[in-house]
Amino acid sequence: MAVGNIEFPKMQAVAGIKLGTACAGIKQTERDDLLLVEMTAGSTCAAVFTQNAFCAAPVHVAKKHLSTSPRYLLINSGNANAGTGEQGMQDAMASCTAVAELTSANTEQVLPFSTGVIGEPLDVSKIVKALPATQANLIEDNWAEAAHAIMTTDTFAKGYSKVITINGETITITGMSKGAGMIQPNMATMLGFIGTDAKISQALLQSCLAESVEQSFNRITVDGDTSTNDACVLMASGQSTVAEIIAGTKEAEIFQLAIQEACLALAEAIIRDGEGATKLIKIKVQQAVNEAEAVQVAKTIAHSPLVKTAFFASDPNWGRILAAVGRSGVAQLDVEQISIYLDEVCIVEKGGRASSYTEEAGQAVMNQQEINVTVVLGRGQVEQQVLTCDFSYDYVRINAEYRT
Repeated sequence: MAVGNIEFPKMQAVAGIKLGTACAGIKQTERDDLLLVEMTAGSTCAAVFTQNAFCAAPVHVAKKHLSTSPRYLLINSGNANAGTGEQGMQDAMASCTAVAELTSANTEQVLPFSTGVIGEPLDVSKIVKALPATQANLIEDNWAEAAHAIMTTDTFAKGYSKVITINGETITITGMSKGAGMIQPNMATMLGFIGTDAKISQALLQSCLAESVEQSFNRITVDGDTSTNDACVLMASGQSTVAEIIAGTKEAEIFQLAIQEACLALAEAIIRDGEGATKLIKIKVQQAVNEAEAVQVAKTIAHSPLVKTAFFASDPNWGRILAAVGRSGVAQLDVEQISIYLDEVCIVEKGGRASSYTEEAGQAVMNQQEINVTVVLGRGQVEQQVLTCDFSYDYVRINAEYRT
């Protein structure tokens, strides 16, 4: 169940980045569940990872291998290889070794990623058996197949692609993400992989990714749960004819904004596909003292089960939003200065119900599939936005039946 009319975009191939998929049968045998990504020699690679202390074995390995000029990404769905102890670490390393032996790369040049159920051992033999098939169909124009292969409870594949122009030459940016539940990235169960043919140093690429993730994947939440496996990777093959992107230049600013646009689009797609979601909620907090305060208020609203179930019911129970703002933990919050809106309908002002508010006006907004909540704190000049969705009966069903 997705919110809005979702169309998978035309995915532009990225020169120097090849993708190959296969069905390893890790949890199901109906579709491909294994993805191998190959980066041409000389590519740079950046990544951010979950802040969950129980991060999965592949996260540990990928973090370690990131500094060794990666050439390959290996992604499996159907099993998270998380909460699996030392055996999980051995399995993650064995997967990397299998890729290295197949491709003549070094084991340390392979970054592993896994997504799926937590606490169950990963059957590496299935991955090893399917790897030759992924290598056999490594091509640059395989992003659509790759986006489908990394899905778990997702109801649709999530992709983004755009060609930008810098100084008369072009740079391609193409990416995919997956995730529908256990979503509250803190980097960064979500995975994101973005490729570009830009020439750019690893350090600047890492900076671009970190800044973009902070304003996109770190501004979404389905259920407030941070996965053990979250990761987002940005690969740059250097095959574009645009001169190398240098920090502090106009070109760097254009590139940064383009990467952030890609991350924002992929992040929003995750929320539109939130488990059981029927509504997309954009929560904007204005006139905060600082960014952290604005995000704190927005996420308190976004995480409230009472708020989220009211949205599912299309119930203009605005008191739940007011209560969430009040308990958000903002020091010395002056409720007399706060205004709250549902779209353009003012529901709260001067510490209580807005004098202009009518139940009919509130109901009209709540009946929509996409709703904007705006909280004006009256304390400063900072604005931030968080995206979330409602809680439906299906969210409970999907997660209650996840392992069956």
